[in-house]
Amino acid sequence: MEVYRRLEERSRRLADLRGALAVLQWDRATVMPDGGAEARAEQIATLSGFVHRLQTEPEVAELLEAAEASQLDAWQAANLREMRRAWRHATAVSTDLVEAVSKCASEAEMTWRRARANDDFVSLAPKLAALVVLVREVAVARAAAFGVPAYDALLDQHDPGRSGDDVDARFAELEALLPGLLEAVLARQARRPAPRLPAGPFPRDRQRALGRKLMEILGFDFRHGRLDVSHHPFTGGVSDDVRITTRYVDDDFTPGLMAVIHETGHALYERGLPDAWRRQPVGCSQGMTLHESQSLLFEMQAGRSPEFIAFLAPLLREAFGGTGAAWETENLVRVYHRVARGCIRVEADEVTYPLHVILRYRLERALIADELRVADLPGAWRDGMRRLLGTTPVGDADGCLQDIHWPTGAFGYFPTYTLGALAAAQLFEAAKRAEPELLPALGRGEVGPLLGWLREKVHGCGSRYGSAELIERATGRPLGTEAFAAHLRARYLGG
Repeated sequence: MEVYRRLEERSRRLADLRGALAVLQWDRATVMPDGGAEARAEQIATLSGFVHRLQTEPEVAELLEAAEASQLDAWQAANLREMRRAWRHATAVSTDLVEAVSKCASEAEMTWRRARANDDFVSLAPKLAALVVLVREVAVARAAAFGVPAYDALLDQHDPGRSGDDVDARFAELEALLPGLLEAVLARQARRPAPRLPAGPFPRDRQRALGRKLMEILGFDFRHGRLDVSHHPFTGGVSDDVRITTRYVDDDFTPGLMAVIHETGHALYERGLPDAWRRQPVGCSQGMTLHESQSLLFEMQAGRSPEFIAFLAPLLREAFGGTGAAWETENLVRVYHRVARGCIRVEADEVTYPLHVILRYRLERALIADELRVADLPGAWRDGMRRLLGTTPVGDADGCLQDIHWPTGAFGYFPTYTLGALAAAQLFEAAKRAEPELLPALGRGEVGPLLGWLREKVHGCGSRYGSAELIERATGRPLGTEAFAAHLRARYLGG
């Protein structure tokens, strides 16, 4: 066991360094002055390189091999498995390449902020093209180490064990389902009174206060986290110090508020990970499909349920001084259930959202395969939006500049949003079966039945099981599209 204990100690040191990186990255996205960007890029690259060198020291291979002979319990065996998986990813690439990707991504992200604000893709294109070349180099190296296609090697970083073929199969089912379902939903909406949008403006201090209140209702502990503003909503930090961000608009409270609920779902997952395995790989979340399942479960499945909206309605009226028919529960349900073709992913409804993800997935696969040039991305984006969603962005700020993922090097992430939506529907369905009082409790603003079930079936498992096994254990069947399709028909077509 001595060899295994040495690996655990090494994992604790790596976790602390990654935690420091996470806080530096949060600071860059929230409060760092623009003038600090170059210095911060160097700091992050240096730390990333140090982490990589520590992870790939020659003795690690020997320790991993020797630890296989240890008498390990189930958690320890899973921990060793996750250590080996991370080591294989790390040793496939050089420290120089890790640092180069980090620096290039930092530069691209800062350029993206200005480019998006100015609708100026041309200024981002050279830095994004340079980053794609480096990410492609990483993908090819890891593909050789894992014996998988290049894109699958990137996908594995975000959803361990997932293949592009599996994504293609699930997305093909959705692409066959969603266009017809969308037409049916839009036709049904057209026969009904349109929802009345509550009139703004909605002061940002009031939006923030309401967001904090909802976070506490959902179980967020502000002794272990905070809420801030960034260009793109995200959850960062570490399990004991979770950093949530959102962004606000003055004439509509729904995007900022739903982003808070979405990110709170991420935070609750992080906070619910097993205490006994903090700073160990098995104590971490099992990939972004599961992570996105938790954020979308709270935002879409629970947060937009008629029961929770009935609880939310008086809080909205109180927060913004709202009166009249637009603020009544029935109307607010129609507001939150409104389906429309739109250009912005983070504001998309449940029916159209997967089509946004399918577009990004296909484009990033083409970029990594060198079948699409970065310079041609805006045109390919517009063509894809027209084909999949029947709409076209006016400018690139509402098109290929809207997301932060590619400028930060996060290729292979996008599929997990829709895979997470499938998992969220399947998990929520199973939770309702196991907890008959779940929906009535949501109507009272009580998340105990839901959160308790998730703590046992998902959060508390950490990475003991792979995501596919965990979902099957929790729901009784493999991840599929059936529960999601049934959910959409029930909510938007009445059955």
